[in-house]
Amino acid sequence: MNTEFFNALDALEKERGIPKQYMLERVEAALISAYKKDNGGNDNVRIVLDADKKDVKVYQQKTIVEVVENPELEITVDDARKINRRYVLGGVAEIEVKTKNFGRISAQTAKQVIIQGIREAERSMMIKEYESKREEVVTATVVKVDPVDGNVRVHTGTSEATLLKSEQIPGEEFVAGQHVKVFIMEVKNEVKGPLVTLSRTHFGLVKRLFEIEIPEIQDGTVVIKGISREAGSRTKIAVESRDPNVDPVGACIGNHGSRIAGILNELGNEKIDVIKYSEIPEEYVQAALSPATVKSVTFDGERSCRVIVDPDQLSLAIGKEGQNARLAARLTGFKIDIKTV
Repeated sequence: MNTEFFNALDALEKERGIPKQYMLERVEAALISAYKKDNGGNDNVRIVLDADKKDVKVYQQKTIVEVVENPELEITVDDARKINRRYVLGGVAEIEVKTKNFGRISAQTAKQVIIQGIREAERSMMIKEYESKREEVVTATVVKVDPVDGNVRVHTGTSEATLLKSEQIPGEEFVAGQHVKVFIMEVKNEVKGPLVTLSRTHFGLVKRLFEIEIPEIQDGTVVIKGISREAGSRTKIAVESRDPNVDPVGACIGNHGSRIAGILNELGNEKIDVIKYSEIPEEYVQAALSPATVKSVTFDGERSCRVIVDPDQLSLAIGKEGQNARLAARLTGFKIDIKTV
């Protein structure tokens, strides 16, 4: 039986990644708990778990006295020497207790302690796994779509989590078995397990997708300087090249849009404006208002500027419901006032 027990611990470590030493500590605590249940709450016990010999021993410890007043905690010299002739008055005698003699309730208590230990270990491992993926993109598999609230249950490869309706790109639909990329925003350690916040609307999703798809961003040649996004509609991303021979915008878009195509497809063909970052505020604002053509940019204050465009460019510069100007302002950090000539 002991051999099977230690083999089970080996299997837990191999298959679930739960350290054997951790489980040995939980088993020791379980055996102590079972002993206390059977012995009026006394904890005069020593547990020996020998993984090498695959052996489990439980020893009841009693103080060696001349006259026994508490038989649960004390033993006479004569009785102690029947166990081991070397025992002396004032010492501690150890009497082996067979675990099979534990009562049913005690055994059940021990079992619950072990099960709880496994759950806590798995929860701890999940927390660490998610923490390592925080602010990263993972490919999740759709498990179930709630027809009432629209929330989507997905499996992230670590465990199941919920993609809330509020964190989904407007208009997108999911079906069970579908693979979808999600951004891990936040991880909280709750009693029932890790509470993971997933998102497809966070600007971090776009940032990570560019880092995955564009080799020049991966190797640091091109750097993302800023992103502003209204999920499902439009995103503006500013990029800068550290190599004068590399065009940052061209590197991100690719020949005939080949590189950005995968990103657009993942985001449901959300419009993405890739613009060239500039340390010169006037140039940066001008680029941020793309695809509109800007005639001039004049700064009225430290964080405010006036932009002049031709009349036929005004609606393009402002965008539908002011979206283009709004995203440009968020991207650059400047308040932008657009006027015609």
